[in-house]
Amino acid sequence: MPLRIEDTFRSALAAADRPLAGMWVCSGSPLIAELCAGSGLDWLLMDAEHSPNGLESILAQLQAIHGYPVHTLVRPPVNDTVLIKQYLDLGVQNLLVPMVNSVTEAEAAVAATRYPPHGVRGVGSALARAARWNRVPDYLARAADTVSVTVQIESTAAVEAVEDILKVDGVDAIFVGPSDLAASMGLLGQQEHPEVRAAVEHCLAAAKAAGKPAGVNAFNPATAEHYLANGADFILVGADVALLARGSEALAAQYVKHADGGTPSSY
Repeated sequence: MPLRIEDTFRSALAAADRPLAGMWVCSGSPLIAELCAGSGLDWLLMDAEHSPNGLESILAQLQAIHGYPVHTLVRPPVNDTVLIKQYLDLGVQNLLVPMVNSVTEAEAAVAATRYPPHGVRGVGSALARAARWNRVPDYLARAADTVSVTVQIESTAAVEAVEDILKVDGVDAIFVGPSDLAASMGLLGQQEHPEVRAAVEHCLAAAKAAGKPAGVNAFNPATAEHYLANGADFILVGADVALLARGSEALAAQYVKHADGGTPSSY
């Protein structure tokens, strides 16, 4: 069954009796998004920061996913008030806002999702899929209850400010990105470095102390299990494009043989 408008990622985390597992949806394809939506995973992250997703492709994927009981978060390319307004009007209910490094930036992300006087979201519900073109009763009064805001902790500055970021009213959860965090620590490409792991664990502990959920990106199964054991409430464990890349490489390794008996290396 499709999720109701009240069924946000915030409510899913509050009701969960176990960590929620999800995957990235990066291809920009509604077909692939729908395929992943029926996988049985708890949630999907549709990415527009590092993936070829614009407003039209996000809308098409939201429509493709709508019939499945899976929660969908969407990551805009930047913490921008205008862009967030457009995402919300498209019907995005769960935002993952990247590169939130301070309380001020967290407050701006939340304000972008709230109508005045509580925020700065522009009023266009009569024109918007979010309100089903004014078919959702009292949408303007209820809109904040239909949106969840997760902010991404992915820099040393964000880690240092994480306790204060967690105190921001309207920040429903944090999500730690070890790749950018490692880069900001001078450890580019070393997501498994002990100092990076310690920073992630610090954020997980801070979230637990604040009574708010925390998630983390971890494609390595052992790392994923480590963070789950250390209190992660939700986790990303794969991506559509990565699964296709590794799967097609495995086929080539098995069936494509060179004259010398070797197999081709991937690009």
